[in-house]
Amino acid sequence: MPRFPVMDFKGLQRKFFMGPRAITLVVVLALLLLSGLSVSILPTARAATRKQAPARTYTTKFPLKENPISESGNWINGKAVGLDWTDVQTTPGLAFGTESGTSGYDDSTAVVTGTWGPDQWAQATVHLTNQQGGTIYEEVELRLRSAITAHKITGYEINFQASGASNAYVQIVRWNGPLGNFTYVADRNGPGLHDGDVVKAMIQGSTITVYLNGTQILQGTDGTYASGAPGMGFFLQGATGLNADYGFTNFTASDGVNAPLPPTNLSGNVH
Repeated sequence: MPRFPVMDFKGLQRKFFMGPRAITLVVVLALLLLSGLSVSILPTARAATRKQAPARTYTTKFPLKENPISESGNWINGKAVGLDWTDVQTTPGLAFGTESGTSGYDDSTAVVTGTWGPDQWAQATVHLTNQQGGTIYEEVELRLRSAITAHKITGYEINFQASGASNAYVQIVRWNGPLGNFTYVADRNGPGLHDGDVVKAMIQGSTITVYLNGTQILQGTDGTYASGAPGMGFFLQGATGLNADYGFTNFTASDGVNAPLPPTNLSGNVH
């Protein structure tokens, strides 16, 4: 027989007899139960309330005539801020470069202002006329995880030679800061670029993927930069006065990598 019985049945009547040790045992068990609940249930409840930050998106069809591009302060430019490069300019419906074509690697460069998530993409539709060849090089460029400060541009440039030739190059290039200091990440030749083509570049983790009209054409890996903003650029070498022959008719960027494309009928809007 237990020394401290918890209960005793006598006939149909149920009675409880609890001694001090039994009471202590019940209290201890109750505290242990509550402690277990606080560990297993509360964190789950907190986790359930977390919400993913909405994707940031910028889209424009370049409605203004600006040199450099600003769109109400939404762009940072390579000459205005970076000093050693050149700016991007716009006329209604077109963004293009201002590079002289004789000054080396001072690409016309612009990035979108603000804070962006590290996984991001940029996309644009190409305008291309009067295509050149030989020793004349024209490029349209997308930028990812990029930053512009005085005498320094960092990030990733994805460039497309503005030529329909089957050996036209596509390159992923890391910019290391100073003017002319860059490293090739990946490159290929072909398939060539034409008026109306849609170019896109995306970075997830350390993987950079390049698309032409929705088809993947190049991929490279580099983990040097973990943050920065999307943007665009243009390059001209070997001739002057050809800047408006190639450019972008619209531009969209987002840090919602898996998000669908936003509407294209918006002009210079940040969401």
